[in-house]
Parts: sequence; structure tokens; C-alpha cells
Amino acid sequence: MAPRPGGEWSSALSHLALGVVSLHAALSTAQANRGAAAGFLLQALAAATMLASGLGTDEDCLAGTWVATVIGLPLLAFDFHWVNGDCSSANLLLGGGMVLAVAGDHLGAEGRSVAGQAVVLVVAVTILIVAVFTTNSYGMWGGVMLGAAGLLSRLEEDRLLLLLPKEDICRWALAGGSWAYHRALHTQRLQWE
Repeated sequence: MAPRPGGEWSSALSHLALGVVSLHAALSTAQANRGAAAGFLLQALAAATMLASGLGTDEDCLAGTWVATVIGLPLLAFDFHWVNGDCSSANLLLGGGMVLAVAGDHLGAEGRSVAGQAVVLVVAVTILIVAVFTTNSYGMWGGVMLGAAGLLSRLEEDRLLLLLPKEDICRWALAGGSWAYHRALHTQRLQWE
């Protein structure tokens, strides 16, 4: 199948949306939720490195995406669990992400792919569970969006909805999930004040 002429624009727009949403979330949560802010910042930096293709090699961009997945997403989950009083799960998720980050060089490409998708789904499910028990609707939407991104990435199809590349749809879902997590953390902070 020949690439569509708008494919580059679709990819650039999805990276830009994820980067802008993540950067806004990082700046908004920096004072109250530093772990989540760091996770959002890692996502924004990974999106920015993919946009600025002249700055590094493809391996550098993939390494940034790997770090944003195995460290950035557990940082988001860490803060969400911590704020809701689930400190043991928060530490377990963050510790697991750190172990994966260190072990990433010893995994093959397929191993990194499976580990990254597992991190996405574990983070999505654990935040979804906490959000359900705390009736945080933004957290629920964030969990659903992040879970959808993780599940969509496993599909064999190259193009999905509206014939967009599945990677772009996954980034749009991640951007929506990041926005929802940002709102969820803001809502939790307001409840505790």
C-alpha cells in the first residue's frame, strides 16, 4: 500500500498534540505532583524528539519513546496512586518501571515492544481501578484512553479509523489520556484541599 500524501502531516500533528498536551500537563502539575510532572515532561520530550528528526538518529528517538513509556507512565501512575493513599502500589509500579529501564538493553526489539505494551496496560488498569474506587471520572477516562492506545498498538492492521496510521491513533489516544490524567490529578488535589 502506497503511503498517503497526508501521512507525514498526520504523524506530525499527532506528535505535536501529544507534546503540547504533555508539556501543558507537566507545567500545570509541577508544584503539586512532581512525579506526574516528570512523567508528562518525558512524554513531551519524546514527542519533541520525534518531531525534530534532524536532531538525532531513529535509535535516539526510539530510546526516548522507550524511556517515556517505561519511566514516564509509571511516574504518572505513581503520583495518582500516592495521592489516593495507595503507596505500596505506587512504589511497585515505579520500581518495576525502573527495572525495565535498566534491563532494556538486554531485551531484543520484540522484548522491548512487549514490555512497553505491558507497562502501558498495567498503568492504565491500575489507574482505572483507583479512579473507579475514588469516583474520579477523569481518571476513568484516562485509563480507558491509555488502555485503548495499548491495545491498538497490538493490532496487526497498519491503518485504522479514517485510514490513519495506527501509530497516529495511538498518539491521539495518549494525548487524550494525558489530558484526562492531568484533570484527574487536579480534581484529586481539589478534593484534598
